[in-house]
Amino acid sequence: MPLNMTQGATEISQKVYTLHMTIFWICCAIGAVVFGIMFWSIVRHRKARGVQPAQFHESTKVEVVWTAIPVVLLILMAIPATKTLIAMEDTSEADITVVVTGSQWKWHYKYLEHDVEFYSLLATPKEQISNRWQKGDNYLLEVDRPLVLPTGKKVRFLMTSDDVIHSWWLPAFAIKKDANPGFINETWARIDEPGVYRGQCAELCGKDHGFMPIVVIAKTPAEFDIWLNAEAERIAKAKAEEQELLAMNMSLEELMSVGERTYVGHCAACHQPNGEGLPGIFPALRGSAIALNDQPAHINIVLHGKAGTAMQAFAKQLSLKEIAAVITYERNAWGNSTGELVQAADVYAVMQGKGE
Repeated sequence: MPLNMTQGATEISQKVYTLHMTIFWICCAIGAVVFGIMFWSIVRHRKARGVQPAQFHESTKVEVVWTAIPVVLLILMAIPATKTLIAMEDTSEADITVVVTGSQWKWHYKYLEHDVEFYSLLATPKEQISNRWQKGDNYLLEVDRPLVLPTGKKVRFLMTSDDVIHSWWLPAFAIKKDANPGFINETWARIDEPGVYRGQCAELCGKDHGFMPIVVIAKTPAEFDIWLNAEAERIAKAKAEEQELLAMNMSLEELMSVGERTYVGHCAACHQPNGEGLPGIFPALRGSAIALNDQPAHINIVLHGKAGTAMQAFAKQLSLKEIAAVITYERNAWGNSTGELVQAADVYAVMQGKGE
């Protein structure tokens, strides 16, 4: 039934669904008995039949019965509920551990047993959000890089946050776990069938709360191993390329081209395409001290963000080339015109604490 809880795709979701239906039918039975007795009493003992109301007060038997029956019913419901809750919290003997970190407004996934980690961002085109294009079938429920997991394996999730409280909600897995800054919450899943499963952030975490979708692709163990090896190779290759980049100097034209693309994709939503920001909410970069003066400070704030504000840390989100390019762009766009070029080596120096 479309209005009922879905059965899901994991062992725990099946337990939750079974518990839900058990409690539901118990409640239906209680309702049928209570309302049945009530309506029978109303009809059978109505005044029109000449029935005289009984006169009694403080019946010990009645009080014992109406106390004992609810207690027994609560115990009957508590037993399966407790078993399900204990099973939901048992994260022991996991085959894979994934650290899920929420940040405004994206998810970061890290496979603890492997050197693989990445951000997962909303992939719905802005033109659909602004109603210039027709909305797709998975509107606001599609990402650029989904979380990939194997079927038949116990996956432990460690939930935390970089900034505010988020909530990782995936109905098909019967998971809705808060990601709190400074804390780690645990949950787990064992996926039964390969497929694509979608969810969202279920906590009001800021202006783009509705743009934090979750997409999980479940693969067979063999397919998962192939994906994992390919991902590890891609990351190793990217790191090697970044090391080569440290010895290279890009031209102003290349930096400005890459920087503009990076700025539009990651910065323009807050600071606006023209660099003027939103007064009182997001600071302007056009003509600002941070974009005209201290270059290492500019690099540092892009790398590490600014505590207590919406300015995120981009050290893990962008490559050295992208960070160098976007800072060069911000220092030479909209009339800032410092003429300064920031290279990957400059960014790396600040990351290592040598350029501050």
